[in-house]
Amino acid sequence: MVGDMTLHDVASSGKVHEVHGEFRGGAREARELHDARDEIHGVRDTIDRHLDGTVGAVGTAGAIGAAGTFGGSVTPFRRRIRRTTGVAKPDRAAAQRAVAELLTALGRDPSSEHLADTPRRVADALIEMITPKEFDLTTFPNDEGYDDMVVEVGIPIHSLCEHHMLPFLGVAHIAYIPGARILGISKLARVAEMFARDLQVQERLTAQIADWLDENLQPRGVGVVIEAEHMCQSLRGVKVAGAKTVTSALRGILRTDGRSRDEFLSLARTACR
Repeated sequence: MVGDMTLHDVASSGKVHEVHGEFRGGAREARELHDARDEIHGVRDTIDRHLDGTVGAVGTAGAIGAAGTFGGSVTPFRRRIRRTTGVAKPDRAAAQRAVAELLTALGRDPSSEHLADTPRRVADALIEMITPKEFDLTTFPNDEGYDDMVVEVGIPIHSLCEHHMLPFLGVAHIAYIPGARILGISKLARVAEMFARDLQVQERLTAQIADWLDENLQPRGVGVVIEAEHMCQSLRGVKVAGAKTVTSALRGILRTDGRSRDEFLSLARTACR
C-alpha cells in the first residue's frame, strides 16, 4: 500500500508539528500508523485544553469554567463563540433572483442601468444583517472578589424587524454583577451584536442577551435595557419618526434586589437622555 501520510509530532515544548511523508506498507501497518496519529491528536487536544482553560458549565453558545493552568500560570478563558440559528444557510443566488423578481413585481426593470446590480447589493446587505459573527469569548478569574456592578452604556445596536424586514436601531445598556469570573469588556457589545444579527423583535432580543450572559457567565445578576427607533413605525403606517421603544430584561439580584435594580435602571435612564 502506497500513499501520502501526515502525522503530528508533539515536541518537548508542547508545540505540535506536522510531519509529511510517503507511506509504504500493508493494511496492518496503515492501521498502526492511524492509531498512532489518533493518539497524538489526543495529546494535542489535551494540551490545547490546558492552554485555553478547563471547560466547566456548557451554555447555549459557549462554555464558562474555572481558569486553566499550564506551566504554573493562570490563563484567560477563551472560546470561539458561534450562535446556532437553527435555519438553513442563506442561498445568495436565490436571494438575488428573489430581489430581481420583487423589483419586477413593483414595476421596476432590474436590467436597467441603475438597477442592474441592485439584486446583488440587496441580497448581500440582508445576508450580512442576519448572519451572526463569530468571536472569542474571553473571561478572567475574579481574584479580587469584585462584587459591584459592571455597566456598559450606549452600545450601538441595529437589527431587522421580522414583520416588515425594516431596520430598528438604537443603543443597548448592559450590566452584570460578577460571580467567579469577569468578562472582557468588549464582549458585552459582541454578545449584543450576535443576537441583533437576525430577524428580530426588540423584546426577544433584549431577553436573549440577558439569558445568554446569565447562563454562560454565571454572574450574580444581569441587566439589559434597549432603546430603539423602528423604521417600520417611523417610515410607514403611523409614521411617528423619532419615537423610541424601551425594553428591559433583569436576571438574578438585579431583578430581586431593589437597590441594585434601581442603580442599573438609573444609569440606563441617564444614558438615554
